Amino acid sequence: MAFTTLNFSPSLKLVTNNNSFNNGFFGSQFSKSFLSSKLFLGSYSFSVGTLSFTINHQSSGRHHINGSRWSSAAFRCFSQISEPSVSFDGDGNNGASEGVVVLVIGGGGREHALCYALQRSPSCDAVFCAPGNAGISSSGNATCISDLDISDSSAVISFCRNWSVGLVVVGPEAPLVSGLANDLVKAGIPTFGPSAEAAALEGSKNFMKNICDKYGIPTAKYQTFSDASAAKQYIKEQGAPIVIKADGLAAGKGVIVAMMLEEAYEAVDSMLVEGVFGSAGCRVIVEEFLEGEEASFFALVDGENAIPMESAQDHKRVGDGDTGPNTGGMGAYSPAPVLTKELQSLVMESIILPTVKGMSAEGCKFVGVLYAGLMIEKKSGLPKLIEYNVRFGDPECQVLMVRLESDLAKVLLAACRGELKGVSLNWSPGSAMVVVMASKGYPGSYEKGTVIQNLEEAEHVTPSVKIFHAGTAFDSDGNFIATGGRVLGITAKGRDLEEARDRAYQAVEEINWPGGFYRQDIGWRALPQKQFAKNA
Repeated sequence: MAFTTLNFSPSLKLVTNNNSFNNGFFGSQFSKSFLSSKLFLGSYSFSVGTLSFTINHQSSGRHHINGSRWSSAAFRCFSQISEPSVSFDGDGNNGASEGVVVLVIGGGGREHALCYALQRSPSCDAVFCAPGNAGISSSGNATCISDLDISDSSAVISFCRNWSVGLVVVGPEAPLVSGLANDLVKAGIPTFGPSAEAAALEGSKNFMKNICDKYGIPTAKYQTFSDASAAKQYIKEQGAPIVIKADGLAAGKGVIVAMMLEEAYEAVDSMLVEGVFGSAGCRVIVEEFLEGEEASFFALVDGENAIPMESAQDHKRVGDGDTGPNTGGMGAYSPAPVLTKELQSLVMESIILPTVKGMSAEGCKFVGVLYAGLMIEKKSGLPKLIEYNVRFGDPECQVLMVRLESDLAKVLLAACRGELKGVSLNWSPGSAMVVVMASKGYPGSYEKGTVIQNLEEAEHVTPSVKIFHAGTAFDSDGNFIATGGRVLGITAKGRDLEEARDRAYQAVEEINWPGGFYRQDIGWRALPQKQFAKNA
């Protein structure tokens, strides 16, 4: 696809002064809500009132993972207050499209992957992302609205009305827990993401455990505590290893797998006494340690019905061989061999569907994606629910979105309308893998602002590679710099997992980023015999 980015204020109408556009998109005035999919190549001029503009636009030979061309024009995040920006892709016909305009909420690697998949959806006319990031905008996968306050529901609603947004997809958990979906749905805006009440499945681990107890969903044995002494006494009785979890949202850092009693006591004190997680840690769940293999299972839910997505497996620990502290995720692959078709059916029957029906019975129907963190228990071979997330996993979303062949916008709208019954998803054959590159020091303290180079070369060093940006910005010289802990998701497809892994690591090794690091063994459980790439 080729892209043109135009900046204009919400009240302006644009009129071309170039005769070559008479039969095209610029042949007449258009309003702010007229978002079309057109291909413009060459040099063109148009006027806005008394101002004249010229666009110099050329197609390049750079390719996305699906082989489509994209523009060499520069992209940046634009202010939605003074200069909204709209990206047009190049597969449309002359005249207005009837596709939906989508707003993705968030600015990480998961949101970049969602924008990428939505942009490829035939039913999607344009994609906005708020706030987005430098990589999302520079890729042309969405138009970033960097100053839209996603914590202000009224501002989001106003933007949706101004720009005729027909679907909002909420990426992160925090806006969901705070009730953004409630406000959008109340305003009549189709929203893929659960209400604040339903989002408590992730927002409160105690709530999730109570649902499991009430509706017979298999999970680890546990107790909930707000008193440190009582928690320590229970830990002493149960012994180590044992798992300590902050009840609320803790940015992926609120779970401690304690191999020794003293480590468990320290975790309790840090949460209940020292308050390192604030209100999120004012209550803790002390949970049985389950031995086995972890897997991620995703299902799209419309309130009453659920359809499964493909399986994926994450790598939570920061170090090779699953060592070191937990992170938000250092890599993933799909499909996950540990989740056989039989196990996937069992997960749907014993975990996902009882949860959907239970939430409906509780009066808070769940609409969105249910992400079940599972343990395939070693002693029984059966799945148990470790935790629920109420949004796509990161980085699992990246491998799922490059494999998805269905029209994502159409499917998510069906979920919003309660129409998922009978819907099935199509997936590309083979496998996909993502290797996360993080700032040195993560998940502890890390330096921001380190320069990243050779991303373009990395994306084209081998077929079927896509780099998703999680935490990047531009410096004053136009270089990408790291702004977060997890920064890049180098994603590749292959005929099988080995080829996907080889392609991903080949791309990783092309990237020049002295301030970053990555695990060298993503996929080791599925490919234990393979020698892995050497860290650059």
